Amino acid sequence: MILRNEGKEQEVREKRKKPAQTAYVPKVSIFKMLGKQRTLILLCLPALMLTIIFKYGSMYGILIAFKNYKTSKGVWGSDWLDPFYKNFITFFKNPSSGQIIWNTIRIGVITMLFSFPAPIIFAILLNEVKGKMFKKTVQTVSYIPHFISIVVVVGMLNSFGSIDGIFNTIRGWFGLAAVNMNEGTKYFMPMYVGSQIWQTFGWSSIIYLSALSNIDTTLYDVANIDGANRWQKIKNIAWPTILPTTTIMLIMNVGTVLNSDYQKILLMQNDTNRSAIDVISSFVYREGIVGARFEYTTAVNLMLSVVAFGLVIITNKITQKVNAENSLW
Repeated sequence: MILRNEGKEQEVREKRKKPAQTAYVPKVSIFKMLGKQRTLILLCLPALMLTIIFKYGSMYGILIAFKNYKTSKGVWGSDWLDPFYKNFITFFKNPSSGQIIWNTIRIGVITMLFSFPAPIIFAILLNEVKGKMFKKTVQTVSYIPHFISIVVVVGMLNSFGSIDGIFNTIRGWFGLAAVNMNEGTKYFMPMYVGSQIWQTFGWSSIIYLSALSNIDTTLYDVANIDGANRWQKIKNIAWPTILPTTTIMLIMNVGTVLNSDYQKILLMQNDTNRSAIDVISSFVYREGIVGARFEYTTAVNLMLSVVAFGLVIITNKITQKVNAENSLW
């Protein structure tokens, strides 16, 4: 018996020493793989072509920022500037450049601080509603402002903020004097940020509601057994579920913090507030499209894009330090 046991132990040792044999996987060429996925590739092809043509194909146009651009000569035929960064220097030498940069940062940061949490809070609150009919109705109504034209929205703001508008009617209920909110800069930020939240919170909540729909309902059942209240359920179940989505959206929103809604700003501008609410995007439109200074405004916009790209990288690096699983890459 001892010899048999020793023999079996020896066989087990020899089997362990031998490398494990993996199953043979036949090599498949990339063309066969593409052939099998041809339906999905055809579906993605239009979007891919549009992205390549309008996003990447036009990137050579940034060369205008470094040239003395002449429309008759085109991008390649125009002469290079000496020095090539002359347009960037011209912008920073502009007496109003400091004010424009400060307006861009101020409006962008304040708008993000208030508009970014709004859809998250709305999605969490809507997720707690039990009535399906009421929930769907509220969700559908919240989408409507997203499809309203900026021109219509600003027209509404101008009407509501006038002396006899609804905003002054509400002020009158509290014994406050009527003021023209469309003049000056005192009421610009509340009207701009408020309308931005109103337009975006419903549509932006879709992605968070989608994440919340993946929560296992048994977690709520267990929480009910443990006697958890609604706040504890939100804190320990709902919030951890949407945290990765929230982090990714935050990183992407930081990249657009300097891209203010210049259309709304242009429509809200007048002689009493133009200098105080002029941002880089509205400056680029006015100098580039209206003033036909294409090379100058291309340089300004290129600088804005580089800064935005840097902000995305920095935010992603910070996220990696906090929790690498929630980072964008």
